[in-house]
Amino acid sequence: MVTGGTYERRPLFDHPRDLQMLHDALLRLSRRYGWPLQAWAVFANHYHFVACSPDEPASLRAMLRHLHSETARTLNRQHGAAGRRVWFQYWESRITYDRSYLARLKYVICNPVHHHLVADPTAYPWCSAKWFEETSTPAFRRTVESFKTDRVNVMDDF
Repeated sequence: MVTGGTYERRPLFDHPRDLQMLHDALLRLSRRYGWPLQAWAVFANHYHFVACSPDEPASLRAMLRHLHSETARTLNRQHGAAGRRVWFQYWESRITYDRSYLARLKYVICNPVHHHLVADPTAYPWCSAKWFEETSTPAFRRTVESFKTDRVNVMDDF
């Protein structure tokens, strides 16, 4: 699981166009670097994703460097803010237990609700909730939905 945050937690991706650009770049680059996404959510000042590690997990650093540099350049060009610092850092955690994986899936999928952006996560277009609802089996959805997330330790004070 990865969480990335903007510099000084500034809501730099505060326009739908900017959120879409970040969302699309995350999906495209995760595929390119071989990190299949299992859940994701992008916001004005941070993002979360859960992905399956490829055989070469060291590629995560390259993928995130690419994601951050590409989206920062694009955002700054669109905002007329050349050279502005966009990203601060990211936090990663390797998930080794099924229960932890399932709880983090639910946490990321429901994160737009956690941040009071929507009442139903499927209504938030820059996350995986709708995709998860449409592509997972009803039994797997019920399993993920049954997990509590109050004890999930994720950097998310944005």
